Amino acid sequence: MADPSSQPRADSQDVEEFLWVEEAEMGMPVEKFSEVFDLVRRGNRAFRDKRFEEAVSFYSKAQLLKPRDCVILSNRSAAFCRISQLLRERSARESEYQPLNGLDPTTHAELALKDAEKVISLRSNSPKAYFLKANALVLLERYEEARETIIAGLQIDPLSNLLQTYLQEMDRLAAGSVKKVKRSKPQRTDDFECTLCLKLLYEPVTTPCGHSFCRSCLHQTMDHGNKCPMCRTVLFISPRTYPISVTLNNIIQKNFPEEFAERKSEQENLTHLGVDIMPLFVMDVVLPCQKLSLNIFEPRYRLMVRRVMEGNHRMGMVGVDPSTGSIADFACEVEILECEPLPDGRFYLEVEGRRRFHILRSWDQDGYRVAEVEWIQDTLPPEDSQEREDIRQMASGAAELTKSWIKRAREVTRIGRRSRQLELLETEGIPKPQDPERFSFWLINLLNLRPSERLELLRLRDTRERISRGLIFLRAEEQGCRVQ
Repeated sequence: MADPSSQPRADSQDVEEFLWVEEAEMGMPVEKFSEVFDLVRRGNRAFRDKRFEEAVSFYSKAQLLKPRDCVILSNRSAAFCRISQLLRERSARESEYQPLNGLDPTTHAELALKDAEKVISLRSNSPKAYFLKANALVLLERYEEARETIIAGLQIDPLSNLLQTYLQEMDRLAAGSVKKVKRSKPQRTDDFECTLCLKLLYEPVTTPCGHSFCRSCLHQTMDHGNKCPMCRTVLFISPRTYPISVTLNNIIQKNFPEEFAERKSEQENLTHLGVDIMPLFVMDVVLPCQKLSLNIFEPRYRLMVRRVMEGNHRMGMVGVDPSTGSIADFACEVEILECEPLPDGRFYLEVEGRRRFHILRSWDQDGYRVAEVEWIQDTLPPEDSQEREDIRQMASGAAELTKSWIKRAREVTRIGRRSRQLELLETEGIPKPQDPERFSFWLINLLNLRPSERLELLRLRDTRERISRGLIFLRAEEQGCRVQ
């Protein structure tokens, strides 16, 4: 998708004031007109304070009282555009710590476009109406239509500085993009480029409306909506199962073999990140041996899951460290045991914790977080030493105590709050004492621990200490009548 930072900006435009008129010109009772006047004034104040959703609410109430008013529609269109722009520029880090609900950026831009078109139909000589329509079209990535709209507005008012400035910026950005493409790929035409990533088409798919994109690019855009990125035709297709355009793919491989090899390597690097590179799902602290179900609905994580499933089926799960407010420095690799794509684009996953790792550094990649990691294990005594045998004996004794605890827990309650987790852990049986590290994590997964306690045990590299703490927690839960 297009980078929002490369789009023309509209930040200099303010909303219009709703003017008080003589009673004879109001066209409605004075009380009602006064209410509309107050709503628009409050909406403008919210807009200038950058409370755009609140501004939309005031304008919508005013519009119900006074439909087809150009000032109200124009201001609401501007507010919708600002919300769409802010959502597009929102970073992955912000989304991790402050997830948002509501309409997506595309829907806000479409609402802005509808209001702008109504203003043009009511007041066709207004340059700002054409500006608002063009701004909404840019947010919808319909750049040619946006340029045509600006030109149509200049035909009505050739001296409009607002429209002239916006057209110059659009032309400047378009010229820079074309120059960059021509300089890097002089040997081929735009017919073999994906209009979303501006690179050579890779695994090209052609939509029913006749436009071609990289399969992965189209899949990524359809996480945000089901319309063609070029013409906005509604698409009733699934890019995951939609067939590749065989003829177009063969032409590309034959005529541009070097570039095709680069694109293939680039795509493989996204799905096979390397031994020490891990995509991260920021949610909660997960421990080795732990099993859980996930419902993946955010577009950025849908993309991540697709890439993980094309690779080794593994990703990292990390929680937020309560002491710092940022993601924890230690996390756990999980393996996706079951992945069920749902009709609305979500994924239902069954995962199980595998290895622990320490996060050395992390960065954003296509909206989700990726980290360079260092794999960690407990520090154990030599295999044939007495200390190693003592740890095995300790694990064996703890296993017997755990069996008794599970039996008593079942007698206290048949259906507990975490009975499913207990049943999942019992299904595979208690790990053998020969692997005390695995047993220690199996033990603490039985317990209802706080995230901070789980994170502390995840960081711990002393198997003996972890088993000891697990038994302490186990006895505390039993005495407090907290069963799993």
